[in-house]
Amino acid sequence: MSTDNIHKTVAEASSLISWDTWDRIKHTESFVLLSSVLFVLLFSYAFGRAPVVSDIFQGYHGLAITILIWSIFALGFNLLLGQTGLLSFGHAMFFGTASYAAALFAIHVYNDPLAVIVVGTLAAVALGAVAALILLRLHTVYFSIVALAIGQFLYFLAREPLVEITKGINGLEVPRSAVLGIFELEHQYGGLLGELVVNNLYLFVGVFFVAVVASITRIRKSPYGLIFKAIRENETRTAFVGLDVWRYKFAAFLLSAAIVGLAGGLMAVNTQFAGVERLYWSVSGDVVVMTVLGGLGTLAGPVIGTFVFFYFKGIVNGFPTLGNYWLLLLSLSFTTVVWVYRDGIWGMITALTGALRDPRELVAAITARVTGGDSTGDAPGGED
Repeated sequence: MSTDNIHKTVAEASSLISWDTWDRIKHTESFVLLSSVLFVLLFSYAFGRAPVVSDIFQGYHGLAITILIWSIFALGFNLLLGQTGLLSFGHAMFFGTASYAAALFAIHVYNDPLAVIVVGTLAAVALGAVAALILLRLHTVYFSIVALAIGQFLYFLAREPLVEITKGINGLEVPRSAVLGIFELEHQYGGLLGELVVNNLYLFVGVFFVAVVASITRIRKSPYGLIFKAIRENETRTAFVGLDVWRYKFAAFLLSAAIVGLAGGLMAVNTQFAGVERLYWSVSGDVVVMTVLGGLGTLAGPVIGTFVFFYFKGIVNGFPTLGNYWLLLLSLSFTTVVWVYRDGIWGMITALTGALRDPRELVAAITARVTGGDSTGDAPGGED
């Protein structure tokens, strides 16, 4: 073989594993779908049962399920804020309403988990359609505050005037049967599958998580998603090119409400409980923190932010002495990350991995941060 052929072969091989090739692959829908499936299969095991790794995390299976459900909530919220630029401080209204609708349907009509979740999601969409007629007439801070007001109105409505239906602060117990009359959610597996997923409940939630990730990825890459981004960047210019901005904002609002409603229905099925606290304003605040901390406008960011939030709340909270200050520690972490990297933890990860491709760039980035120069945290990472 000649030297020229050897160089040609090496060049072709290197092009297959180049950074440009990786950048193309990681943004494809197939890769995102595969990554979400692998994440679901490995997350609970790594978090709660894997050797060494689980000892570091000190997690447990029940918390893994909760994180998946809240990740769906955060992804739905991020579709509205990160993709379309509409900041809602009242998204707990969809989460809580879906939980109550699911609970009431399970108690009085039919308690198959699939039917219960569908009803909860539809209830959130119906509420979203009504709320959108009010909220989409408003802009900026007025949109945010009125959304908060609607959420608090529903909270107090469920707590006092409708106490006969909602049971007020005591909440509702949610019965559940086997899915389609076949799959018991409590059923636990043995062997490798048991190590990975433990039971049907985790698989049930995981399937919805993967479906939501796939759906949002499709939306982000579709012409509809591009119009959402255009509205986020400049609503006036988007209207000038002849697009009906209100219609697209309405669609984004309903899509967000549907995904958050799905999370609310799943939470009712998971905990077999629906309570008034899921309508409270602090729930809306929590999901804002998760989304911004992880990375606003990204796909992985809300999931990472949800994990960090519940790690502090569910694990650090249990540490001796230190656990008393878990919320302070979370606040300090949030402030530090967002101050240095406006794209949150995901922005930090992408900035560092991008700099590692070129050591000189990494040194320059560190020097810039130390001396107060230009920050690489403002560069890549906004859109994953």
